Amino acid sequence: MKRLLAVLALAMVFAGCAIAHFGQTQNAQTQQDHTRIMGGKVTDSGGHPISGAVVYLKNTKSLVVKTSVTKKDGNYQFSQLSPNVDYEVYAEKDGNKSATKTLSAFDNRKIANISLRINLNK
Repeated sequence: MKRLLAVLALAMVFAGCAIAHFGQTQNAQTQQDHTRIMGGKVTDSGGHPISGAVVYLKNTKSLVVKTSVTKKDGNYQFSQLSPNVDYEVYAEKDGNKSATKTLSAFDNRKIANISLRINLNK
């Protein structure tokens, strides 16, 4: 009888571990499926791409700021963004700043394209 109880207890521990692992895997997969991406191009007033501009992305809920540097073609990208948060984004180059734009939690796009324009001083 003691042996049977010990075997049942051990089986319950293994089953609990398996269920917990499955739940964590499912939760991670669900979180990954429910993220979004923001990207775009930073250009000057003439529409030419600006490389090396710093793009600032602020989570308006946590106030955490992420940055990205534009590539030669002026493109930037932020991934794994929460769909339930508003984000503010702007770009800066050589002391010049673009207007700040907002990606709202009500915007249901999985991939948001937000272009930014900086008026560079000559």
